[in-house]
Amino acid sequence: MDRRSFFKVGLNKVSKTAVKIADEHVNQRALHWIRPPFALDELDFLITCTRCDKCIEACPHDVIFKLPARLGVQVTGTPAMDLLNKACHLCDNWPCVQACEPAALKLPEKHKEGEQDGSHSLPVLAKAVINTGTCLPYIGPECGACADSCPVPGALLWNGAKPLIDNSKCIGCGLCRQVCVVEPRAINIISIYVQPGDDS
Repeated sequence: MDRRSFFKVGLNKVSKTAVKIADEHVNQRALHWIRPPFALDELDFLITCTRCDKCIEACPHDVIFKLPARLGVQVTGTPAMDLLNKACHLCDNWPCVQACEPAALKLPEKHKEGEQDGSHSLPVLAKAVINTGTCLPYIGPECGACADSCPVPGALLWNGAKPLIDNSKCIGCGLCRQVCVVEPRAINIISIYVQPGDDS
């Protein structure tokens, strides 16, 4: 290997390491918010999003909001979803995605080819987790408020009167949480970047 090739390989390795570190850093911070449907991976999203607010304006249910300045200049003004108080309604034609000109929100190619939406083609937004300490069927009385709320076949299951979430199918839209009748609500919505056993 000549001198030029040696330095080229070295720089390539340094670049890959730097990108990996940056990716891990932004993913760790992204534990605290949930991006709109079909968002690019967090690092690519931050590089691509122009903070134009068009996805926010396009959301008919006012679920998307701008992250505040207190979170730092890196993410200030970028869009996130309020799935603790509202829910993503998985709108036809994804108006928030269609409004995103820089393609920080980007439909997969199969959507562009006109494939019908199905559970396999819906975006994974977040993770839904039942809090069995506050969910009524787990502590005594029956409930069923969330029974008809889930738009994804097989994601919300029942063991007798007790609801269960199949996380291999759940997309974390928050519709089950929105209809929950207890306070605090018995369904938690958490970032896709949270790993099993992570208390973040």
